[in-house]
Amino acid sequence: MARILAFDYGLSRTGIAVTDPLQIIASPLETVPTDQLWEYLHRYLQKEEVEAFVVGYPLKADGSPTHSTTAVDAFIQELKQRYPHIALHTVDEYGSSKDAVRAMIAGGTKQKYRRQKGNIDRTAATLLLQEFLQHRL
Repeated sequence: MARILAFDYGLSRTGIAVTDPLQIIASPLETVPTDQLWEYLHRYLQKEEVEAFVVGYPLKADGSPTHSTTAVDAFIQELKQRYPHIALHTVDEYGSSKDAVRAMIAGGTKQKYRRQKGNIDRTAATLLLQEFLQHRL
């Protein structure tokens, strides 16, 4: 089986998570400056087989768009255009960063590590991927 990649897309940086080849476990992969994301993704796809993308979709609690929804829509369209052979799914990312911090605290990570935004983004992407894996069963 191929892996699944998940993205917590941001205007300045994007957290990425990945499954194992059996698509059982979601793990943090990397946080990439968003302006370098396409280059990173191109290199990653040359060495790993990916079956699907999961993108965290930003909406407010009432279901209305956030300030970053338009940018995520553009990212999704570009993913579809560049990689039409790879399935694409979205997952509601409402509260994912707060959930990531809570998960990091519960896991015993030090406050210094939790203050680094890239670590939060990677963890948020992992939680989005875990949610996707749980709900697709």
